[in-house]
Amino acid sequence: MKQEVKRLRKEIAGSITGTGISDAELYERIDGVLTVWGRERRLSLKEKADFRKQLFDSFRGMDLLQPLLEDDSVTEIMVNGTQGIYIERGSEILRWDRRFTEREPLDDVIQVMAASVNRIVNTASPIADLRLADGSRVNIVLPPVAPEGPVMTIRKFFRDPLTMEKLLSLGAVSEAAASFLRSAVRCGCNIFISGGTGSGKTTFLNALSAYIPPEERVITIEDSLELQLQGLPNLVRMETRTANLEGENRISIRDLIRTALRMRPNRIIVGEVRGEEALDMLQAMNTGHRGSLSTGHANSAANMLSRLETMALMGRELPLAAVRSQIASALDLTVHLGRLPDGRRCVLSVDEILGMEGGEIRIESIFRYERETGLVFTGRQPENTQKWEEVFGALPRIDRQEGFYLSEA
Repeated sequence: MKQEVKRLRKEIAGSITGTGISDAELYERIDGVLTVWGRERRLSLKEKADFRKQLFDSFRGMDLLQPLLEDDSVTEIMVNGTQGIYIERGSEILRWDRRFTEREPLDDVIQVMAASVNRIVNTASPIADLRLADGSRVNIVLPPVAPEGPVMTIRKFFRDPLTMEKLLSLGAVSEAAASFLRSAVRCGCNIFISGGTGSGKTTFLNALSAYIPPEERVITIEDSLELQLQGLPNLVRMETRTANLEGENRISIRDLIRTALRMRPNRIIVGEVRGEEALDMLQAMNTGHRGSLSTGHANSAANMLSRLETMALMGRELPLAAVRSQIASALDLTVHLGRLPDGRRCVLSVDEILGMEGGEIRIESIFRYERETGLVFTGRQPENTQKWEEVFGALPRIDRQEGFYLSEA
């Protein structure tokens, strides 16, 4: 069937002149070819419909990948050249029963994706990160960096972002922790979300953002737009830009953070920090922009603080004590996410940052995941109560049975 589609595509492409045709005209050309060709081979209606879709996808869509992009149950697509295609569905990674048998159609798909966002990916620039029209995030690595053929990873974009209520129903967070975090966001705590790749950091940030008061001005900064913030009319989204062929005109996360500070934000949300921009983010949090949110890769909350130290030191030569002081004063809470042995994503800890002690950042868990009982309250009440009193006139209290509530100061 693949060879037949390839031959028919070539025939249709030969009849197209000029800069291109509309979708309706393309369907008309496809139907004309299939009518003649199908009559000779006595194609069934289903076979004809399958050929029609494959031919259209080869021109307009993503060829072999189009059905996976349209399948909402697939959350990630991993193309390992012509060797195979793997997908994530639910919490499982499965080998798909189809693959690119030749390099040419895979190369065509990659160039279509890159061209759609005015990005260039070739042997001279073999690594690219880009975003599809539906918001899906794509990473592409070409030879010679990937000597066995192009490697492409697509993180699908959820059409309907997961809410905190949905995460509760999935067992990803407890009622008490969700209630506590809702109030923490409302009263302006700076929260950093950490976790490994695919642990659900962006999803959880989206869910938390629903608790931001709608009258506030929020600015988001990302490498590729993927946050899905809801109910925020005064929302400004900014995205980095890679350098051009001459290596010029790059716009980094650091540049955007500095620009955001001049845009009168109430909160700044940095989708993910990976390098020296960590110091700019911490300084923004320390200069009156309360309630800011961000994410980063780490194996634990403590490991995330160590990584923030390293990233901040990449930007400038500063004493380690000064960087630790910045982190301790900027962050109020960390939320660490991970995957359970069965593949489910969940909150593993909610920790409070309590300043410096003996030259180290003091961090204490308020909620911690236990294998037998799930995410539970540790029994330690939050200590930094100034923000709570300023906003609510009350102190945070957590009860094992009743969950989180506010008591009069």
